[in-house]
Amino acid sequence: MDISWSVAVALLMVMVMVVSTGGANVSYDGRSLMIDGERKMLFSGSIHYPRSTPDMWPSLISKAKEGGIDVIETYVFWNLHEPQPGQYDFSGRRDIVAFMKQIQAQGLYACLRIGPYIEGEWTYGGFPFWLHDVPGVVFRSNNEPFKFYMQNFTTKIVNLMKSEGLYASQGGPIILSQIENEYQNVEKAFGEDGPPYVSWAAEMAVGLQTGVPWCMCKQDDAPDPVINACNGLKCGETFTGPNSPNKPSIWTENWTSFYQVYGQNATLRSAEDMAYHVALFIARKNGTFINYYMYHGGTNFGRTAAEYMITSYYDQAPLDEYGLIRQPKWGHLKELHEAVKLCSETILSVFPSMQSLGEQQEAYVFSGDSGACAAFLVNMDNTKSVVVQFQNSSYELPRKSISILPDCKTVAFNTAKVSTQFNTRITIPAIKFDTAEKWEQFEEVIPQFDATTLRSDVLLEHMNTTKDVSDYLWYTSSIQQDSMEQQSTLSVKSLGHVLHAFVNGEHVGSLHGRFRNTAFTLEGAVSLNEGTNNISLLSATVGLPDSGSFLERRALGVKSVIIEDSKEANNITSLSWGYQVGLLGEKLQIYSLEESKSVNWSSLGSSQPLTWYKSVFDAPKGDDPVALNLGSMGKGEAWVNGQSIGRYWVSFRTLAGIPSQTWYNVPRSFLQPGDNLLVLFEEETGNPLDITVDTISVTKPSLRK
Repeated sequence: MDISWSVAVALLMVMVMVVSTGGANVSYDGRSLMIDGERKMLFSGSIHYPRSTPDMWPSLISKAKEGGIDVIETYVFWNLHEPQPGQYDFSGRRDIVAFMKQIQAQGLYACLRIGPYIEGEWTYGGFPFWLHDVPGVVFRSNNEPFKFYMQNFTTKIVNLMKSEGLYASQGGPIILSQIENEYQNVEKAFGEDGPPYVSWAAEMAVGLQTGVPWCMCKQDDAPDPVINACNGLKCGETFTGPNSPNKPSIWTENWTSFYQVYGQNATLRSAEDMAYHVALFIARKNGTFINYYMYHGGTNFGRTAAEYMITSYYDQAPLDEYGLIRQPKWGHLKELHEAVKLCSETILSVFPSMQSLGEQQEAYVFSGDSGACAAFLVNMDNTKSVVVQFQNSSYELPRKSISILPDCKTVAFNTAKVSTQFNTRITIPAIKFDTAEKWEQFEEVIPQFDATTLRSDVLLEHMNTTKDVSDYLWYTSSIQQDSMEQQSTLSVKSLGHVLHAFVNGEHVGSLHGRFRNTAFTLEGAVSLNEGTNNISLLSATVGLPDSGSFLERRALGVKSVIIEDSKEANNITSLSWGYQVGLLGEKLQIYSLEESKSVNWSSLGSSQPLTWYKSVFDAPKGDDPVALNLGSMGKGEAWVNGQSIGRYWVSFRTLAGIPSQTWYNVPRSFLQPGDNLLVLFEEETGNPLDITVDTISVTKPSLRK
């Protein structure tokens, strides 16, 4: 390291930052982050660059700015940027430098959450799968192999930002960085290797000399000078506070809704609830940095979603998946930001005093030496509104609400009073694929044992075999049957996520697990012929796990296989097994513009499992966002002009019997004016004739009914 830990601590404790010509001095005290000595009240919004497209970035950032956002926050996605050790990719949606420069061009600050473990409902928590194969590695612990690669990547990103002058100390937008992510959730699992890892990560990060502060979220004992931050729905109630009087109170994840998994409904959060907890965090916890996670969620393109996560991400954020403003959430928060900014100078100058206004009512008063005064009047009662007396005046506080009085007299904003009108998202079919002539199909080849080259006498673990180059792994074997055809029972135990079973090329059953309950047993009757019988099992992952301790030890795929007839059970687990990683269609890349011509497509026939479908379409007119309505399909993946728009799983219904996701985002930048290639791989038996290409828009706002 270029700087010793003791020197780094000394530098930051006196708040002296290294500043180059044209740069800003970013520091902090017990009240807030400070830029060139000026305290700042900062509202931040998470927008993840790979979950949208470069042509969307300017609009997303502009709408965030208009909504009162000061800072754009993003994770850094290790597995995107270093797909193989020492091989880096910063192109297209991975162009984090261009994203940072767009933030700067619009006059906003940036918060860079390097991690490099991020969780984020992103496959494998952002780790590249090659890390799994590093000898002796133990993720996120005081483990030398892991620390070597973690430090290497963190240094790569910091040096990249420095080379482009993107830290505020260089005149760039980045005012805050994060190392690690919610480590306290798993720290106990690592025993004595946990605390030293936290200290090492903090020391390593500070030693990189970015000239701006570092934070750790959900790490109450974050070592000085790293700031401990809160994540959650209600940090105004749950945050234990800064672990030093010299650190500010910051909230790195204020969840605007919640992630959604297949088979579950979306968890919604009202604009009123969000505003209440933001105001409470400012009043009760002295909060001066609040980040909305997510402000725009976007899309988990390709195979980037973590296990069982739907392709759409935080669609209920203030900016929806397509970048459209979602009202009243966007507008209500904008009004909140404006009200707070009216009195931010007063708030930042002092710590508040608390006065009781009733059993469940409080006033937080910011009164400075200058005579300025601001107050937050809180009604914690969730059952009824109340009238309170404050400074010789009466104020009606709706249930579970906070009124902001920038001058301690006039109410500028109440968290429960939504004046912003509601809007509704509408979908309009623009293109139909409703005739068989518009489609061609290609049936995936079901491999047999004799055609495989990868062999083992034991059942291999799925992830360690595929190395995450595909969701799919074929397990094949063959058994001899001496007697005439007979009925037997096939029983396959799987650790998850999905299994399709074939005997002699015939589909005999499918089953899948669920989020956090991935294991299952597929059982079904099968007919065995006299002679050789081929068993082909297609195991499929739906994203890799992204959270918890010891990710490198997780296991998926087939665990045991038993065939039982009326006389005996034949455990064929120990037979020789042949493996095929991925699908033939994937190997041939038949979803791409050129390679789709390399196979013999046939006319649309009856729906069969494991079928590829192909069609072409013209881009819808106008500039409204575009989505593919896949409500008639089962489970698979879709590509437009060779670019994957993500996995779909329409057949995995919620308890109410509806798909978790029906529309799948097709960014305009993926399209050309005409002859756009649409390819789908369908695992089950969908009906492509009912697929449509729709345009997405929002209605004019209307008042709440």
